[in-house]
Order: sequence, then structure tokens, then C-alpha cells
Amino acid sequence: MPNGVSLSGTDRMKTVTHILLMSAMLLLSACAQSPKQIEKVFYPPPPETPRIQFLTSITLESDLGKKSQFKAYLLGEEQGGKSLARPYAFAHESGKIYVADKTIKKIIILDLDARAFDYIRDLKGGALQDPYSVFITPDGYKYVADANRGQIVVYNERNEFHRAYGAEGQFRPTSVVLRENRIYICDIAASEIVILDKDSGGVIKKIGGIGKEEGSFYRPTHLAIDATGNLYVTDAFNFRVQMFDREDKFVKVIGYQGSHPGSFVRPKGLDVDRDGHLYVADAGFEIIQIFDVNSAEPLLPFGKYGPAPGSTYLPSGVHIDYDNVAYFNKYADPDFKVEYLIYIGNTLGDHKLNVYGFGEWTGPSLKGYAKPESVQTDKQQETVPSLDGVPVPQGTGATDKPGVDAK
Repeated sequence: MPNGVSLSGTDRMKTVTHILLMSAMLLLSACAQSPKQIEKVFYPPPPETPRIQFLTSITLESDLGKKSQFKAYLLGEEQGGKSLARPYAFAHESGKIYVADKTIKKIIILDLDARAFDYIRDLKGGALQDPYSVFITPDGYKYVADANRGQIVVYNERNEFHRAYGAEGQFRPTSVVLRENRIYICDIAASEIVILDKDSGGVIKKIGGIGKEEGSFYRPTHLAIDATGNLYVTDAFNFRVQMFDREDKFVKVIGYQGSHPGSFVRPKGLDVDRDGHLYVADAGFEIIQIFDVNSAEPLLPFGKYGPAPGSTYLPSGVHIDYDNVAYFNKYADPDFKVEYLIYIGNTLGDHKLNVYGFGEWTGPSLKGYAKPESVQTDKQQETVPSLDGVPVPQGTGATDKPGVDAK
């Protein structure tokens, strides 16, 4: 030291500790100033004009950005934290994403403001056994389809138990949606849709029953309602989606069994955006397909099995969210304007909830970019124009469609 001054062992230890703490704080500050860096993935890939960008994935509570593992280590706090395990379905309200997790057997709440995981306190009469789906009404009531309990369990806007629908053995619900004063319940056991009066709980009528003809089902699993009140049903073992109007009358079939775009192997969750684009997850192809509701034609596939960002691994839940875009804009390319979010649940793999943005590319043309590996399946070879002129893989033509009576 200068002027012959020397430090004692204790003073040297304090100095070293001070330097380490200052370095750690600088590192933590740098980590907090920017979101995690994620490889940019677009669908369709360049040089085509993208309409979807993979934004991020959420598995651990730390993925919401509340606290880094390094900070927890420095402060001596418990490692690991809360995580998703097998997300099967989603719902949302402003600032929150609700996840029906079939391994944890809870409705997990992702609080985007607090950047923390929570869950609905399903106590006493509201105790859940096997939640398959959750639907949230405009007044904040949560309707949960519990297959093992055999009921629709309802929680109020404060997430407190409100009531339950369904007598013992009445149905085995795997999905639930509401339209005005009617509750639509997907009964996988009876292969029908049960419609209840919201006030009395009484049965108004039933749709379907087991069969292959139009309007019948074979093991239906998921439901969705569009902005005009049309009902969509994943008719799983008939390898199709069926659409019904506001009067609960059959409208059309979308999809068929096969190995080409527009066909299904294991159709799962579904949702519809405000412009009539139907999203359907396929756990067999391990992709999500977008259909035009009016024409029933496929528009664009996205996702793909594998370890790369944006990949899907046995996808199930699909949910569209217009209300929470602001929370995820930080992940979007500066030249990509996100219109709404798409949540995809992966029931296997390390990335449980994939968040994508649907929107518009506002930057320069991408025609000069080299086209990366396609998202199509091995058997999907040709292309046809579709969503805004974007080419998507196509099979050998209409002769490949076995129709609604496919086995």
C-alpha cells in the first residue's frame, strides 16, 4: 500500500467482499435492464412476409422476470421456484394468464404485473381434482371443467368459490364456454355437448351423440366461441372440427383425417380470432394450423417438434389474447407490429407455454433473406397461396380428402 500502509487480514477480507458485492450488483443491474435475448423466429419464414413471430416461452416463475436465479443465490434464497408442468388450457384477463395444469391439478395464475405465479385457492366446495379447462366471463367469473369431479366449478371475480354445476355422473367435462346465459359443456364420455341454463343449472338441450355423421361426435375434447357466437368443437376421434351457429345448428366441418395441410392426426385445443381465423393444435403433427372459417381451407402452419425456439412438443392448449400485448411487445422485432397474442401449451418438453404474436411486418422487404428450414411435415410437399398471399405446404389435392366419414 502507499506510504507504507498495510491492511490487516480482516480489512483485506472486507475489501474483497465489497468488490465482489459491487460487481454482483452491477451484473444484476445489467440483467434487469433488458429482457432475455431470444432468437427471432417468424412464420412463414423469410423471404416470405411474416405474420407470426415467436416471442418467448414461460415455464418458471423467473421467466416472468421477477427475480434472477443469480440474485436468489447471492441473497441465500431458495432455488427452483414455481413452474408449469403440463398446461392443458388457457384463459386470460387484463394482466393475468390462467393455466389449467393437469399435473399440478390447479388453475395457475401468471400475474404479469407482479411477475409472479399464483393459483386459485380451490378450498372446500371449490376443491379441484382434475381441471381440464378454464373460461372467464366479462365480469371476471372463472368456469373450470373438472373431468374427475364431473362438474363445472365456478369462482367469482375475486377467485373465491361461487357454485358448481352438474349432478353425480351427469357428465365428464373436458371443456366449457359460455354464450350469454348458456353454459356449453363438452362431455367426452357421452360424445355430446350439454347446454345448461346459467341461472337454474338445468339442461336446455344437448348437441351430438356418438357417430360420424355431421353434427355427431366421437370423443369431443375442446370448445371455442367466436366473436359472433358460433361454437367450434374438436371432434377428436373423427379427426375434424365442427362449427355450429348461434342457434346451435350444424354449419360445417373443418379438417379431415390425413397427412396433408388441412388434415389432422390428433386435433386438440382451438380458438378463433376476431377476423375468422381458426387455430387448431395437432399433437400428432406437433404443429398449429390456421384455417379460414369461411372457406374451411388451411392458411398457415406454425411450430414444429424440436429444441429450437418456438418449437412445439405435444401441443394441446390454444388461446388468443388481444388484451395483454403490451406486456410482450419488448420481445417483438421493431419492424413487427403485434396485433394479438397466441398462447400454445406444450404438455411435454422444457418450454411449457409458448407466446407468439400475430401481426404485420412494417419493415423493408425480406426477399433478400435466405429461406431457413420449413415448418412443414415430411409428407407436406407442395404449396398453395393462402393468408395474404403467403404460400403454405399442400398435399396432392382434393382427392386426398376422405371426407367427414373418414375412419
